[in-house]
Amino acid sequence: MYKNTIDKKILSYWYGLLNLGRLLDERAPNYLKQSLGWSYHAPYAGHDAIQLAIGLIFEPGRDHLFPYYRDMLTCLAAGMSAEEIILNGISKATDVASGGRHMSNHFAKPSINIHNVSSCTGNHILHAVGVARGIKYYGEDAVSICSQGESSVSEGYCYEAINGATKEKLPVIFVFQDNGYGISVPKSDQSANYHMSDNFRGFKNLDIIKVDGLDVQSAVKAMEDAKKIVKEKGHPVIVDAEVVRIGPHSNSDRQDWYRDEKELALALSKDPYTKFRNYLLQSGLFTEAELEKIDQENKNEVMVAHSSAITAPDPDPATIFDFVVPPAHIPHIYPDGLHNQQGEPLTLLQALNTTLKSCFRENPDTYIWGQDMANKEKGGIFNVSKGMQQEFGEKRVFNAPIAEDYIVGTANGLSRYKKEIRIVVEGAEFADYFWPAMEQLVECSHDYWRTSGQFSPNVVIRLASGGYIGGGIYHSQNIEATLTTFPGLRVVYPTFADDAAGLLRTAIKSQGPTLYLEPKAQYNSKASMAVVPDDFEVPFGKARIRKSGEQLTILTYGNTIHMCLKVAERLEAEEISVEVIDLLSLNPLDEKAILDSVEKTNRALIVHEDKVFAGFGGELVALISEKGFNFLDAPVMRVGALYTPVGFNRILERATLPDEEKIYEAVTSLLNY
Repeated sequence: MYKNTIDKKILSYWYGLLNLGRLLDERAPNYLKQSLGWSYHAPYAGHDAIQLAIGLIFEPGRDHLFPYYRDMLTCLAAGMSAEEIILNGISKATDVASGGRHMSNHFAKPSINIHNVSSCTGNHILHAVGVARGIKYYGEDAVSICSQGESSVSEGYCYEAINGATKEKLPVIFVFQDNGYGISVPKSDQSANYHMSDNFRGFKNLDIIKVDGLDVQSAVKAMEDAKKIVKEKGHPVIVDAEVVRIGPHSNSDRQDWYRDEKELALALSKDPYTKFRNYLLQSGLFTEAELEKIDQENKNEVMVAHSSAITAPDPDPATIFDFVVPPAHIPHIYPDGLHNQQGEPLTLLQALNTTLKSCFRENPDTYIWGQDMANKEKGGIFNVSKGMQQEFGEKRVFNAPIAEDYIVGTANGLSRYKKEIRIVVEGAEFADYFWPAMEQLVECSHDYWRTSGQFSPNVVIRLASGGYIGGGIYHSQNIEATLTTFPGLRVVYPTFADDAAGLLRTAIKSQGPTLYLEPKAQYNSKASMAVVPDDFEVPFGKARIRKSGEQLTILTYGNTIHMCLKVAERLEAEEISVEVIDLLSLNPLDEKAILDSVEKTNRALIVHEDKVFAGFGGELVALISEKGFNFLDAPVMRVGALYTPVGFNRILERATLPDEEKIYEAVTSLLNY
């Protein structure tokens, strides 16, 4: 049990936090009963000791804490106030975590490095690893702490995170608060091991501490030991704390449906708060009056906090569009993304490579990693990053495990370390392989909005996209129609070398996430070559008129641009004037350029490589129909891939994807309408 040598002031402080937390935890459901908020509440009772310990070892403003939705006491002990807890619970505009934008019981205080995490259980473990990478790279005397329930450890990204953290020897503490249940699912349905930490027993560069998470002193010592190990050995630690869940999983859970009275009574008998209070009395260290004095002071604090929070302003519905997309870099030298510079043209691949190197020289806080990124003379599967590791070193240019979640999730994490950091990742070797990272992409998309502008993941995600290479499934599909559905993401798809360089530089200099899609069939194509000024920048949301025309508008991007230009030349020989617009930026979209062109030509054909059904062109059709209907003399038509996967055999690929003849036929049909 507890040592009498512990300073009474410390014990008093510990008890005060335990009592204050329990007052708030038990009060939270009343707000819902009164229709005041806290519609999601995950009671932490039974986790008291380990949560107190996590908060006590956290150094505000130095360490980084990634709590989960049950970590109310953790956040109190780490530096949040009772009022800040209540403001979060009732979703007020002055909630320091999100201004009422995120779920209640998702506590955060970014100003002291208690990070805002999402409700995808456990996915913040990747962010904790990413910020730990920053702690190590910048040589700070700090640790990253990730807290989660034992069931979330079953998620694949948890294995990716711990695998990566041990490989890189990062200063991170993983805390498993093991109450034996994932909502109603018993731990035996999660793992063959009784202790979830045993699933990681064979990992090198990893210490595992198992602790009675019901005992305050044991829990505090375990967390202190974990921090000491991280700092002395320079590698991660798992703290596996066995606790109990006294209450239901949340206020929408009926635990009596799956836990009998005997089990619930046993859990209540292990209550760490009650045990600690009884110890303080039975040991003679405190009198009942002394503890009641602390209790009353906390009750007064909660009432004051309640009175202040309840009168705080609610979120303004007019602010829903605030902080959707982080600020973009605005080009000054080339505000329209145009240039007249003469010189030696570069291929698309050369333009990407030279621009990356230029940005890395300009900003020493720029990083790039991904699969197959840097091994001797190899620089990515297409050699876009060739020579970068040799120039900028292994800390800034390195290979990641073949784990797309890890690639994107740790980018989100490292970008939290300081605002000057810019990260470029090759999200997957081919865009088709990106799907495992989609949860982390969604996370990136609403980080800025969810934190009311307090954090934006400054990450450029490069994806080699499209077909025409005979690649087949997982090597030739297009995914931009999916990517453009998420608010908060920028999606660009340049084809010519100068546009590619300009948009890449703008993306890297901007805040927030950008999906940077590269038509890989054009990497070394002569048709995509262009002169590229050294400092060229292209703004987001700016389309380019590749060929002016009067009778019909073709809206296109990616590989199909060159086909459309050839069709336009062919039609010009037939005295038919077609305008070809390269969209470049799909989100944001240059609506003005599109509508101005349609107003001029009165006809529109949309051509893209992706499938026609549910492809990005459907959004363009809707735009023109809604805002340019009066300009039209004919229906808006589309040319794209057929509704089938792209086959490996070139015969099958040609049958599926658009080509010049299909575009020509669509143009002539539309002109004859």
